[in-house]
Parts: sequence; C-alpha cells; structure tokens
Amino acid sequence: MRVTTSKSKNAESFYISKGYVNDKGVSTSVIVRKLGTLKELLPEHGPTRDDVMAWAREEARIETLKYKEEQKSKCVQITFHADRQINYEQQVLYRGGYLFLQSFYYQLHLHKVCRKLRDKYKFRYDINAILSDMIYARILEPSSKRSGYAVASEFLEKPSYQLHDVYRALDVLGNECDLIQAELYKNSHLLGNRNDKILYYDCTNYYFEIEQEDGDKKYGKSKEHRPNPIIQMGMFMDGDGIPMAFSIFPGNANEQTSLKPLEEKVLSEFGCQKFIYCSDAGLGSEKIRNYNHMGERAFIVTQSIKKLKAEDKEWALNPCGFKRVSDDKDVDITTLSDDDAGLYYKEEPYTPHTLHQRLIVTYSPKYARYQKTIRDKQVDRAQKMLDSGSVKKERKNPNDPARFIGKVAATTDGEVAKIHNYLDEEKIQNEALYDGLYAVSTDLLDDEVEDILKVSEGRWEIEECFRIMKTDFEARPIFLQNETRIKAHFLTCFISLVIYRYLEKALGESYTCDTILSTLKSMNFACVQEQGFIPLYKRDKLTDKLHEICNFRTDYEFITKKDMKTIQKKSKGRE
Repeated sequence: MRVTTSKSKNAESFYISKGYVNDKGVSTSVIVRKLGTLKELLPEHGPTRDDVMAWAREEARIETLKYKEEQKSKCVQITFHADRQINYEQQVLYRGGYLFLQSFYYQLHLHKVCRKLRDKYKFRYDINAILSDMIYARILEPSSKRSGYAVASEFLEKPSYQLHDVYRALDVLGNECDLIQAELYKNSHLLGNRNDKILYYDCTNYYFEIEQEDGDKKYGKSKEHRPNPIIQMGMFMDGDGIPMAFSIFPGNANEQTSLKPLEEKVLSEFGCQKFIYCSDAGLGSEKIRNYNHMGERAFIVTQSIKKLKAEDKEWALNPCGFKRVSDDKDVDITTLSDDDAGLYYKEEPYTPHTLHQRLIVTYSPKYARYQKTIRDKQVDRAQKMLDSGSVKKERKNPNDPARFIGKVAATTDGEVAKIHNYLDEEKIQNEALYDGLYAVSTDLLDDEVEDILKVSEGRWEIEECFRIMKTDFEARPIFLQNETRIKAHFLTCFISLVIYRYLEKALGESYTCDTILSTLKSMNFACVQEQGFIPLYKRDKLTDKLHEICNFRTDYEFITKKDMKTIQKKSKGRE
C-alpha cells in the first residue's frame, strides 16, 4: 500500500492505493481508500502539508498490515483430479529446516565475508550460496560434497551453481580458512558478547578411507583405534561453549605442539590478550603452562595424581585435610555416607619445576561410587576371561579389563615355564585408592577454589563439540585428497558447529542435539499445484520456539508462494 495524490484546479486529494498485476500481466493499481482533500485534512492532521503526508503514510502502513492479516485468514481452494497423473519428474517435496540455520548464517554476516572473497578473486559462481548450502547440508544430511549438492537441490531455494563450482569454491575456502575464522569471530559479537575470558583447548583426530600416507594424512595414535591414516584437529572454545578457532595438523605430530601456532593467531588476529587457558593434562605440559603464564594469561589444567612426585602423591591420597567447597568446613572424607552429594577439596603450593602453582585435589563421593561401579564390572569381565580361559593380551586401552589379570611363570629345572593367569587383587586395590579424586593445577594463586573448579568443569563442552562434529555432522571418514580442500571441509564442519551451538543457545539449551536435528530434518513442505506449500511436520513447542527466535512462521495450514518468498527473505534478515 502507498499514498498517492491527485491535483485539480481547486484541490489536492490524498488516496491509499494498492499495486497488483492484472490478468494480462500488466502492473497497475487500484484505490483502496480516499483520505480526503488537503483542505479537509489540514485542520486535524496539519498544520502543514508535510504533516498531512506523514499521517497518510502511517494510515497506508496500517492498511498494509490489515491486508496481510486478511490474506493469512483467506481460505484456499485447490481442485484435485483422481484421474489425472502428476507431471513427469515433478518435484513435490521440499526441505525447509535449513531456513532456521539460514537465519543464524546471515546474522553472523557470513554472506558479507563471501562478498569479500568474491571481490578478491573475481569469480563468477556464487560462493555464498555454495558455502551456505554446504553448511546446511552438513547439519541436516551429512554426506559427500556430491551428495550434499543433491540435498541442496531439495531446498526451497534451488542451488544457483553447478557441482563443479563446489570443488572450485573448496580451493578458495581452504586458502582463506584463517581469514574466514577471524571474520566469523568478529561478526559473532553481533549475536552478543563472547565469553572469551576463558578459552578451552582440546585435540582430536579424523580418519581417511585410504591405506597410504599422503601429506598431512599420517598414521598416528587414533582416538578411535582405527588402522587408517589420520589428520588431527586442535580447537579453541569460549567459556559459553561456542567454538572460536581451529587448526589441522599431521596425524603423526605431537598434539602438544599444535597449541602455540593456533593460540598465536588468537592473540594476534582475534585480539584476545587476557584469558584463562583450560585443558586436560595431555595438553597441559610444563612448557604449555609457562607459555600461558605470560602476559595477561593464566591457566587451569587437570593434573594426573598418579604422575605426581612421591611426596605430592602421598599428600593427595591422604584422606585428611579436606574441606567442603560450599562453606570451607573441615571434613573427614572417610566418614562420609555413600549417598553424600557434596564436593570436597584440599590444596597446597606446587612447584614441579620453576613455575609456582597451586595444586587443588577434590573428592566426590558420587564420583567415587561411579568409578567403583565401572571397575567392578570390569573385574567381573576379567574373571570371566579367566574362567573361560580366553585371556587375551592386554591392549593399550587403559580401561581394558585384562589389566586386572596378572601373569606368573612357574617352572622347574630344565622345563619350559608355564604361564599362570590370576586376578590381580593388589592392582584392583591400588586403583581403588584414586576413586573420587580429581586434581587441577593453576597459576591463579588468589582466586576462589569454587571458581577455579567451575572453570575446569566446563571442559566437557569442548568434548561435546567434537562428539557432535564426528557423530551428528559425520565429519569423518574423509574422502577428499587435496590438502586445501580437506582444510575447506573442516572449515564447513567448524562453521556448522558454530551455527548449531548458537541455535542451541537461543533455544535455551532446553533440547538435546538429537531432538533439535530430528525436528529440523522433519520440517518439509509439499508443493501443491504450483500454488503454494503445505507443511508436513508436526507442530510442537520446539517448532514454536524455532519460529519465535527466527522471527518468521512456516506453520500455517497453507503458505502461498508469495508468502514463502517473504519467509525466505526474513530468514536472511531482509523484510
């Protein structure tokens, strides 16, 4: 709706008119409402013509809203014929769950990052469409790049590119991986302040469906115990569980060496100078601790009690000297009941080399019960191995039940030794000494214990990020061979994870990953005789929440093609 005017010799009249396309395909307009002449309107809406025009435009806006509401309530009648076949190769089913992912993609201004790449490389294909479709497909239907293109062809918005353009784009994305990460971090502040005062770091690896080493694809210590070449990924995550930056490095490299190059990028390109570094013991060597003791940085890392020096280990295992975390009350942990749900701690100065630290040991009866239950089951399995005579060589897995089976060689002079297997009770009792105990080391000498432990407990979220990437997004196995394209593959997986985590946070972290993904995958639409779309999903509290946070709705009984175009625009932040 818009305001139009007409002038005669003696008067100027104001109208609200509506544009439309007639039966002949010609754009025209019709008067919806006459507002009156300038002379009539001045006394009430003046005193000037500009005042009258401002009032008229507001009236036009109200009429527009009224019209839209009326359109929504209109009944749609479509005739079907029982004796008429559907058109050959006509697509009827469309995926629509990507619209909610698209909302966050555009809120992160990734389309503007793609615009910078387009201006730099001067290519003709739409790299924004390619990157966004790869991300949506990775979340909704993870597969190869070829299959991902087929998935994108089922979206409400068809790909504006060809399959060969995807592989060309991978080269660009891989080469500009660092730039895109830095831009993504900068743009993420548009969705709220980043909790970058705490940074978690961890590494994992991904395997290839190949047998020969090549480039960064090397045989190494696979976390999944697979006999395939692997590539490793190191990743930083902020204190709110949002991924921040990543790097990939050869499968045979020591993961300890992966930290410094990536952290230097965070310091220089991301502008983060003051933060607490948090990791597990495997990425908390003395060298890493010293590095994160520099500048305005600090560290909190888990500490293996078993690897402490003898005097420190003796102190840690001693049940005396514990306090309750909640109120600092002295507690004898040997007197705690089995159902106690509290957390207890003790601390001492700790200087394993030259860096002065603080060693905090905690005890949780709940954690102790859990560890005892797990170990009892493993002992039972070890006993069954002995009873059946099927004792296998102990594997490197530290949780292998075979670790509780001892071996002794019995022989007499001149005879070959006979191996005798037995249940090693001493080893079982030795492991039980550590039940419920957990230790961290930090250079935060004055901070509250409760605050330090809270930061350390947040490490589970980065492990969850890797699980989602591996399991739900199927980041492995990797079928690509080109190093640059492999980097681009992980970039799309990383961005997918960022978008998913923001969506999860916007939903109030009230739903599981499986529930969110299955709902998005189910949000399909049937196209009816080119007239519009019928939603094929079940409306529930989660779909209502998705529509609420993204500021558009797809849960009407029927959506005209025009309205669906509007929804698509809204998902991109365009009205």
